[in-house]
Amino acid sequence: MPYRSKEVLESWAREFEGLGYVEPGVVNVIVQDGDEGHDTGLVRVQLTHVPTDVYLQPGTRESPRWSVTMEPREHTLHLSAADVHALSQELAVVSALCTFLQAKSIVLVAELHSQPGRTPVSAEATS
Repeated sequence: MPYRSKEVLESWAREFEGLGYVEPGVVNVIVQDGDEGHDTGLVRVQLTHVPTDVYLQPGTRESPRWSVTMEPREHTLHLSAADVHALSQELAVVSALCTFLQAKSIVLVAELHSQPGRTPVSAEATS
């Protein structure tokens, strides 16, 4: 079910930015082709306090659940107390974005499956 098209995710990213959590351009949608060439939904967040790539993506193609992936670092990172606090605020925003994307996905999946001729999402995907 290719419901997470690049266009849909970009509209969700702009809507999230409009809520005031982040400046425009911090949340980016990345093209990631999955099985059969469908968009799988990959969102990148640019952190300012740590040079680590952070990606958000759904667990499976049919699942509305999203998760956060942080790429490994090559070097040890040393932060001051203030930097750790700033990083914690950025990670709180990443958490809010993940929750936002999951909520949008739940609504969209429900709408798609309420249409005639659609197969309902499995219980595993919605629990």
